[in-house]
Amino acid sequence: MAAQFGRRLRRGATTTAVAAAAVAALSASQAPGVTHTTVGDSQGASDSTPPPGTPVTGNSPYYTDLPPLNTPDKPGTSINLPANGPTESGIPATVLAAYKQAEQTIAGTDAGCHVPWQLLAAIGKVESGQAGGGKVDANGTTLSPILGPVLNGVGFANISDTDKGAYDGDATHDRAVGPMQFIPSTWETWGQDGNADGRRDPNNIYDAALAAGRYLCAGNRDLAVAADRDQAILGYNHSQEYLRTVLSWFEYYKRGTHEVPDGTGVLPVSNVPDSPNSTQHTTPTPTPVPTPTRTPKPTPSKPGGGTPSPSPTPTPTPTPTPAPVTRIERVGTGELTAMAGHAFTGRATVRVKNSADKTVPSQSVRFEIVGDTDARFADGSASAVLKTGADGTVASPALQAGEKTGSFTLRATVQTVRAVPAVDFAATVTVRAADAIARTDDKVLTAAPGTEFADVCVVKATYKGAVAPGVEVTATMVTAADNPAVNDKGPFFKDADGKTVRTLTGLKTDANGVLKLPKIFADDQSGTFLLRLTTDGGATVTVELKVAAPAA
Repeated sequence: MAAQFGRRLRRGATTTAVAAAAVAALSASQAPGVTHTTVGDSQGASDSTPPPGTPVTGNSPYYTDLPPLNTPDKPGTSINLPANGPTESGIPATVLAAYKQAEQTIAGTDAGCHVPWQLLAAIGKVESGQAGGGKVDANGTTLSPILGPVLNGVGFANISDTDKGAYDGDATHDRAVGPMQFIPSTWETWGQDGNADGRRDPNNIYDAALAAGRYLCAGNRDLAVAADRDQAILGYNHSQEYLRTVLSWFEYYKRGTHEVPDGTGVLPVSNVPDSPNSTQHTTPTPTPVPTPTRTPKPTPSKPGGGTPSPSPTPTPTPTPTPAPVTRIERVGTGELTAMAGHAFTGRATVRVKNSADKTVPSQSVRFEIVGDTDARFADGSASAVLKTGADGTVASPALQAGEKTGSFTLRATVQTVRAVPAVDFAATVTVRAADAIARTDDKVLTAAPGTEFADVCVVKATYKGAVAPGVEVTATMVTAADNPAVNDKGPFFKDADGKTVRTLTGLKTDANGVLKLPKIFADDQSGTFLLRLTTDGGATVTVELKVAAPAA
């Protein structure tokens, strides 16, 4: 967690007494949703042992502010909390959307994990104050990098550089990065592309939230089981105090939350600075206010003795008519883009509201793919009907791109109220691409003047380390590596009519990402010539072709 987001209250095991006193105060208050923990309690923290290995954050410091004693949604009140408000239960819109999208994405691929978005929100609160109060752009990337302290062994773990400063800007030691505070080595393993922009960025809340969820689910954990959940949290930071702090926020958010505009979230107010050399300030433990005891009033007697007449039965209050649904709106959805044949990692999310500007749960929303496209939902359908959750939001099913490139529309409509205008999301399918191409062997390709080359040139294209099938490749005989103009002399191809050509387009890699070039012929020129292969996506490889008379 970065220094620019105010102050923190935790460095390793320091200030345990303060955190413990705060937890005790919460438990003693009997605030709804706060459970006094015992071993094996399914709601509280169990006495779990941290898992082996380096923790996600490198045991970087974290915010230890605890939830307020008054929960956001006391028993018996409505879950339709205001659209904005100053309380700690508010989570910035884009940050909240990222947590919920991560929950839904993981539910579609690892249903046995049961990762709740409230747990991701609790970790995000403790690690970065919800990305510094939601200071993110429209795509979910923080307006400035969030960096933890240098992990140089002075007050924190000693972790030498693993990324050459690529993520944290430090080529000597590692630092925890982003709203979910991943150290570079952990991000390299668990980093995700949650907003489908083709990048894995630890400073993007969509990427970081999905990566955190994947990490928590590692090892076939079921987070509905307290022991698995606690082990997962301790993998983030090897501290029982950290576990208790995260669980306090987890229970708090489960009682209810609401969305606030980006950049207006409540920042933590812990009063101990980052620096291990700073003087630690302690907050005095407040004296609990005694709860006044009510004295029951005596039952009045009727004049002249006897018991009073029974009170009349009150007239039942009629159930109010629900306010009509009036609009559907988009919620923190990034750009929907995927390469042909790949899955869209982002999903369209909408919220349904009524005329009283309250969110509407259990409302059917229809998602429909519109336009000239062969993209489909994961089950092969072009439409789906889903119901909004308790907060009035719902995300579309996962989208799968087909082979047809171009733009189309994903439309969301309220199923039962036709008069409510639909919400349209633009979606784009890009051509299959490769970010690397290389020969599959290192044979020297040679021919005598006026003959054909005996060996075939074979190359393989990949994208992010995986085979790249169906990628278009252009082959060109060039004059020089640094001047890729078409060469009008030397080796050549033949087109379908047998004519000499020195550029071939429309070549495609096979299902294994492999391309075998057509036969190459030599003219009467001797020497070393160059063949340049370029993929969609810009990957290139240059191949030497040698033409020489056979030795006497």
